[in-house]
Amino acid sequence: MFLRRPISTFTGDYLEKIEKLKQEIETADAIVIGAGAGLSASAGMSYSGERFEKNFADFQEKYGIQDMYSGGFYPYDTLEEYWAWWSRHILINRYEVGVGKPYRDLLELVKKKDYFVLTTNVDHQFQMAGFDKERLFYTQGDYGLWQCSKPCHQKTYDNEKTVRQMVLQQKEMKIPTELIPKCPVCGAPMTMNLRVDGTFVEDEGWHAAAGCYNEFIRQHKGEKVLFLELGVGANTPVIIKYPFWRMTVENPKAVYACVNYGEAFCPGEIEERSICLNMDIQKFLEDIL
Repeated sequence: MFLRRPISTFTGDYLEKIEKLKQEIETADAIVIGAGAGLSASAGMSYSGERFEKNFADFQEKYGIQDMYSGGFYPYDTLEEYWAWWSRHILINRYEVGVGKPYRDLLELVKKKDYFVLTTNVDHQFQMAGFDKERLFYTQGDYGLWQCSKPCHQKTYDNEKTVRQMVLQQKEMKIPTELIPKCPVCGAPMTMNLRVDGTFVEDEGWHAAAGCYNEFIRQHKGEKVLFLELGVGANTPVIIKYPFWRMTVENPKAVYACVNYGEAFCPGEIEERSICLNMDIQKFLEDIL
Protein backbone atom coordinates (compact mmCIF):
# COMPACT_ATOMS: atom_id res chain seq x y z
CA MET A 1 0.00 0.00 0.00
CA PHE A 2 3.00 2.25 0.39
CA LEU A 3 4.44 2.05 -3.13
CA ARG A 4 1.61 4.07 -4.64
CA ARG A 5 2.88 7.21 -2.93
CA PRO A 6 6.30 8.85 -2.88
CA ILE A 7 8.67 7.68 -0.18
CA SER A 8 10.24 10.52 1.76
CA THR A 9 13.99 10.77 2.28
CA PHE A 10 13.80 14.05 4.19
CA THR A 11 16.77 15.04 6.33
CA GLY A 12 15.94 18.21 8.28
CA ASP A 13 17.94 19.64 11.14
CA TYR A 14 19.97 16.95 12.88
CA LEU A 15 19.95 18.34 16.42
CA GLU A 16 16.26 19.04 16.18
CA LYS A 17 15.61 15.44 15.17
CA ILE A 18 17.77 14.09 17.97
CA GLU A 19 15.86 16.13 20.54
CA LYS A 20 12.55 15.09 19.05
CA LEU A 21 13.47 11.41 19.11
CA LYS A 22 14.79 11.69 22.66
CA GLN A 23 11.46 13.15 23.69
CA GLU A 24 9.58 10.36 21.92
CA ILE A 25 11.64 7.76 23.78
CA GLU A 26 10.96 9.43 27.12
CA THR A 27 7.20 9.76 26.57
CA ALA A 28 6.49 6.47 24.77
CA ASP A 29 4.28 3.91 26.49
CA ALA A 30 6.30 1.22 24.71
CA ILE A 31 9.25 0.96 22.35
CA VAL A 32 9.50 -1.71 19.67
CA ILE A 33 13.08 -2.00 18.40
CA GLY A 34 13.61 -3.48 14.96
CA ALA A 35 17.28 -4.28 14.37
CA GLY A 36 19.04 -5.37 11.21
CA ALA A 37 22.59 -6.07 10.06
CA GLY A 38 23.46 -2.37 10.03
CA LEU A 39 23.51 -2.36 13.84
CA SER A 40 26.27 -4.99 14.01
CA ALA A 41 28.10 -3.33 11.11
CA SER A 42 28.12 -0.11 13.13
CA ALA A 43 29.80 -2.10 15.91
CA GLY A 44 32.65 -3.00 13.55
CA MET A 45 31.50 -6.54 12.83
CA SER A 46 32.09 -6.25 9.11
CA TYR A 47 31.76 -9.31 6.87
CA SER A 48 34.25 -7.98 4.34
CA GLY A 49 37.55 -6.14 4.13
CA GLU A 50 40.36 -6.66 6.61
CA ARG A 51 38.31 -8.73 9.05
CA PHE A 52 37.35 -11.16 6.31
CA GLU A 53 40.82 -11.38 4.82
CA LYS A 54 42.41 -12.04 8.22
CA ASN A 55 40.25 -15.09 8.87
CA PHE A 56 39.48 -16.46 5.40
CA ALA A 57 42.49 -15.67 3.19
CA ASP A 58 42.81 -19.34 2.18
CA PHE A 59 39.17 -19.56 1.07
CA GLN A 60 39.53 -16.26 -0.76
CA GLU A 61 42.59 -17.51 -2.63
CA LYS A 62 41.14 -20.90 -3.56
CA TYR A 63 37.57 -19.92 -4.44
CA GLY A 64 37.65 -16.16 -4.98
CA ILE A 65 35.20 -15.61 -2.14
CA GLN A 66 35.14 -11.90 -1.24
CA ASP A 67 33.10 -11.72 1.98
CA MET A 68 31.70 -13.86 4.78
CA TYR A 69 28.12 -13.55 3.62
CA SER A 70 28.69 -15.05 0.18
CA GLY A 71 31.06 -17.67 1.60
CA GLY A 72 28.21 -19.13 3.61
CA PHE A 73 26.37 -20.00 0.38
CA TYR A 74 29.34 -21.45 -1.53
CA PRO A 75 28.78 -25.07 -2.73
CA TYR A 76 31.83 -26.68 -1.11
CA ASP A 77 32.85 -30.09 -2.44
CA THR A 78 32.86 -31.82 0.95
CA LEU A 79 31.27 -31.47 4.36
CA GLU A 80 34.76 -31.36 5.81
CA GLU A 81 35.40 -28.13 3.93
CA TYR A 82 31.90 -26.78 4.53
CA TRP A 83 32.36 -27.09 8.29
CA ALA A 84 35.88 -25.70 8.17
CA TRP A 85 34.34 -22.53 6.76
CA TRP A 86 31.36 -22.42 9.07
CA SER A 87 33.23 -23.25 12.26
CA ARG A 88 35.52 -20.27 11.69
CA HIS A 89 32.57 -18.08 10.79
CA ILE A 90 30.66 -19.06 13.93
CA LEU A 91 33.68 -18.69 16.19
CA ILE A 92 34.59 -15.14 15.19
CA ASN A 93 31.02 -13.86 14.89
CA ARG A 94 29.41 -15.61 17.88
CA TYR A 95 31.84 -16.95 20.45
CA GLU A 96 35.02 -14.90 20.22
CA VAL A 97 33.62 -11.46 19.60
CA GLY A 98 33.09 -8.78 22.21
CA VAL A 99 29.87 -6.94 22.84
CA GLY A 100 29.48 -4.12 20.33
CA LYS A 101 29.27 -0.65 21.82
CA PRO A 102 26.08 0.22 19.91
CA TYR A 103 24.32 -2.64 21.69
CA ARG A 104 25.48 -1.49 25.11
CA ASP A 105 24.46 2.09 24.32
CA LEU A 106 21.07 1.00 23.01
CA LEU A 107 20.36 -0.89 26.23
CA GLU A 108 21.33 2.18 28.23
CA LEU A 109 18.87 4.20 26.16
CA VAL A 110 15.85 1.92 26.64
CA LYS A 111 16.50 -0.13 29.80
CA LYS A 112 14.00 1.86 31.88
CA LYS A 113 11.30 1.65 29.22
CA ASP A 114 8.82 -1.06 28.30
CA TYR A 115 10.62 -2.39 25.23
CA PHE A 116 10.76 -5.39 22.92
CA VAL A 117 13.37 -6.29 20.30
CA LEU A 118 12.58 -7.85 16.93
CA THR A 119 15.76 -8.66 15.01
CA THR A 120 16.98 -10.45 11.92
CA ASN A 121 20.51 -10.56 13.35
CA VAL A 122 21.84 -13.99 14.31
CA ASP A 123 25.00 -13.04 16.25
CA HIS A 124 23.54 -13.08 19.81
CA GLN A 125 24.72 -9.52 20.49
CA PHE A 126 21.54 -8.45 22.26
CA GLN A 127 21.80 -11.15 24.90
CA MET A 128 25.52 -10.60 25.28
CA ALA A 129 24.85 -6.91 25.90
CA GLY A 130 22.39 -7.71 28.68
CA PHE A 131 18.98 -7.29 27.05
CA ASP A 132 16.21 -9.25 28.74
CA LYS A 133 15.96 -12.61 26.96
CA GLU A 134 12.18 -12.55 27.39
CA ARG A 135 12.06 -9.35 25.34
CA LEU A 136 13.94 -10.68 22.31
CA PHE A 137 12.74 -12.37 19.13
CA TYR A 138 15.47 -13.63 16.80
CA THR A 139 13.38 -14.35 13.71
CA GLN A 140 16.11 -15.73 11.45
CA GLY A 141 18.00 -18.11 13.72
CA ASP A 142 21.22 -18.11 15.72
CA TYR A 143 24.84 -18.86 14.84
CA GLY A 144 25.02 -20.86 18.06
CA LEU A 145 22.44 -23.43 16.94
CA TRP A 146 22.37 -26.39 14.55
CA GLN A 147 19.43 -28.33 13.16
CA CYS A 148 18.81 -31.43 11.08
CA SER A 149 19.33 -30.62 7.39
CA LYS A 150 16.20 -32.50 6.27
CA PRO A 151 14.78 -31.50 8.84
CA CYS A 152 13.28 -34.62 10.39
CA HIS A 153 12.20 -32.86 13.61
CA GLN A 154 11.72 -29.35 14.96
CA LYS A 155 14.56 -29.08 17.45
CA THR A 156 17.86 -27.17 17.56
CA TYR A 157 21.18 -27.97 19.23
CA ASP A 158 23.91 -25.86 20.83
CA ASN A 159 27.16 -26.05 18.87
CA GLU A 160 29.88 -24.22 20.82
CA LYS A 161 31.89 -27.22 22.03
CA THR A 162 32.05 -28.89 18.60
CA VAL A 163 32.69 -25.62 16.78
CA ARG A 164 35.75 -24.97 18.92
CA GLN A 165 37.02 -28.49 18.22
CA MET A 166 36.50 -27.98 14.49
CA VAL A 167 38.55 -24.79 14.47
CA LEU A 168 41.37 -26.29 16.50
CA GLN A 169 41.63 -29.51 14.49
CA GLN A 170 41.07 -28.34 10.90
CA LYS A 171 43.93 -28.64 8.43
CA GLU A 172 44.16 -27.56 4.80
CA MET A 173 40.67 -26.05 4.99
CA LYS A 174 39.06 -29.28 6.21
CA ILE A 175 37.88 -30.59 9.56
CA PRO A 176 38.36 -34.25 10.60
CA THR A 177 35.57 -36.40 9.17
CA GLU A 178 34.60 -37.65 12.63
CA LEU A 179 33.66 -34.10 13.65
CA ILE A 180 30.98 -33.73 10.97
CA PRO A 181 27.77 -33.24 13.00
CA LYS A 182 24.97 -35.72 12.37
CA CYS A 183 21.32 -35.56 13.35
CA PRO A 184 20.81 -37.64 16.51
CA VAL A 185 17.39 -38.75 15.23
CA CYS A 186 17.82 -39.69 11.56
CA GLY A 187 21.59 -39.52 11.04
CA ALA A 188 21.44 -36.91 8.27
CA PRO A 189 24.06 -34.14 8.30
CA MET A 190 23.30 -31.19 10.54
CA THR A 191 23.21 -27.67 9.17
CA MET A 192 23.03 -24.11 10.45
CA ASN A 193 19.81 -22.93 12.08
CA LEU A 194 19.56 -19.95 9.75
CA ARG A 195 16.55 -19.05 7.62
CA VAL A 196 17.80 -19.51 4.06
CA ASP A 197 15.00 -21.71 2.70
CA GLY A 198 11.92 -23.67 3.70
CA THR A 199 13.86 -26.13 5.88
CA PHE A 200 14.48 -23.61 8.68
CA VAL A 201 13.54 -25.10 12.04
CA GLU A 202 11.30 -22.99 14.25
CA ASP A 203 11.84 -24.73 17.59
CA GLU A 204 10.02 -24.27 20.90
CA GLY A 205 12.18 -21.28 21.81
CA TRP A 206 11.42 -19.61 18.48
CA HIS A 207 7.67 -20.02 18.91
CA ALA A 208 7.80 -18.85 22.53
CA ALA A 209 9.63 -15.67 21.47
CA ALA A 210 7.17 -15.11 18.61
CA GLY A 211 4.32 -15.42 21.09
CA CYS A 212 5.91 -12.91 23.45
CA TYR A 213 6.39 -10.43 20.61
CA ASN A 214 2.81 -10.77 19.36
CA GLU A 215 1.49 -10.38 22.90
CA PHE A 216 3.60 -7.26 23.42
CA ILE A 217 2.16 -5.73 20.24
CA ARG A 218 -1.37 -6.70 21.30
CA GLN A 219 -1.00 -5.24 24.80
CA HIS A 220 0.12 -1.87 23.48
CA LYS A 221 -2.29 -1.58 20.58
CA GLY A 222 -3.59 1.98 20.36
CA GLU A 223 -1.04 3.32 22.85
CA LYS A 224 1.81 5.76 22.25
CA VAL A 225 4.30 3.35 20.68
CA LEU A 226 7.69 4.20 19.21
CA PHE A 227 8.78 1.88 16.41
CA LEU A 228 12.56 2.33 16.40
CA GLU A 229 14.19 0.77 13.33
CA LEU A 230 17.98 0.44 13.33
CA GLY A 231 20.09 -0.72 10.40
CA VAL A 232 17.38 -2.61 8.53
CA GLY A 233 18.22 -3.02 4.84
CA ALA A 234 16.24 -4.17 1.83
CA ASN A 235 16.95 -7.92 2.08
CA THR A 236 13.96 -8.81 4.27
CA PRO A 237 11.75 -5.70 4.62
CA VAL A 238 8.65 -7.83 5.27
CA ILE A 239 9.96 -8.82 8.72
CA ILE A 240 10.58 -5.40 10.28
CA LYS A 241 10.30 -2.40 7.96
CA TYR A 242 6.93 -2.99 6.30
CA PRO A 243 5.17 -4.15 9.51
CA PHE A 244 6.53 -1.10 11.36
CA TRP A 245 5.17 1.18 8.62
CA ARG A 246 1.81 -0.60 8.68
CA MET A 247 1.45 -0.47 12.47
CA THR A 248 2.36 3.22 12.48
CA VAL A 249 -0.32 3.91 9.87
CA GLU A 250 -2.91 1.96 11.87
CA ASN A 251 -2.11 3.65 15.19
CA PRO A 252 -2.41 7.48 15.10
CA LYS A 253 -0.48 7.71 18.38
CA ALA A 254 2.51 5.78 17.04
CA VAL A 255 5.79 7.25 15.83
CA TYR A 256 8.23 5.62 13.41
CA ALA A 257 11.96 6.31 13.65
CA CYS A 258 14.62 5.01 11.28
CA VAL A 259 18.38 5.29 11.73
CA ASN A 260 20.27 3.81 8.81
CA TYR A 261 23.29 5.08 6.91
CA GLY A 262 22.20 5.51 3.30
CA GLU A 263 18.75 3.95 3.76
CA ALA A 264 16.77 6.18 6.11
CA PHE A 265 13.34 6.81 4.64
CA CYS A 266 9.62 6.39 5.20
CA PRO A 267 6.40 6.35 3.16
CA GLY A 268 4.47 9.56 2.69
CA GLU A 269 1.53 8.28 4.74
CA ILE A 270 3.51 8.57 7.98
CA GLU A 271 5.98 11.35 7.18
CA GLU A 272 4.52 13.70 9.80
CA ARG A 273 4.99 11.03 12.48
CA SER A 274 8.42 9.84 11.37
CA ILE A 275 12.01 10.69 12.26
CA CYS A 276 14.58 9.53 9.70
CA LEU A 277 18.31 9.84 10.36
CA ASN A 278 20.71 9.00 7.55
CA MET A 279 23.80 8.32 9.65
CA ASP A 280 25.94 5.79 11.48
CA ILE A 281 24.01 4.14 14.31
CA GLN A 282 26.90 4.32 16.78
CA LYS A 283 27.21 8.09 16.36
CA PHE A 284 23.47 8.50 16.74
CA LEU A 285 23.46 6.54 20.00
CA GLU A 286 26.41 8.46 21.38
CA ASP A 287 24.76 11.77 20.54
CA ILE A 288 21.35 10.94 21.94
CA LEU A 289 22.86 9.63 25.16
